[in-house]
Amino acid sequence: MAANPHPNAHPAAGAYSNGAQIAAQLEARAAALLPAAVSVVRHHAMLLETAIKANASGRPGPNAPTGDYRRSWTHELQVTAAGVEAVVGTAKPQAGRLEYGFVGPDIIGRVFHQPPYPHVGPAVERVAPLFLAAMGRIAEVGR
Repeated sequence: MAANPHPNAHPAAGAYSNGAQIAAQLEARAAALLPAAVSVVRHHAMLLETAIKANASGRPGPNAPTGDYRRSWTHELQVTAAGVEAVVGTAKPQAGRLEYGFVGPDIIGRVFHQPPYPHVGPAVERVAPLFLAAMGRIAEVGR
């Protein structure tokens, strides 16, 4: 047993280190965690996109007479230094109006009283608990 070099240590206390083992375990866990996180994020981004598209297929969501708006929803996945992220969205300008409604004049003076047709919020509420549970399961692996 090595003497503890700390000045406030009890004379009978020893110094032990398993730092190398802990570092090896953390490295192994990190190596397994990233692919699992990518898989979970990708899967739930696709679930969210699908749920939004389903909600945008008629009442209580917006009507989709041509399907153009519904088809415009996509998802992109990125692995960054901060982690894994997915963006689910559309570039269609009517998305905000459809989700939240619109009352008042537009840029060219037409007056609207358009009610909201929520389709994104309900999809997020449905998918978010599934996503959090899945991320919790991969965080538990190896504990």
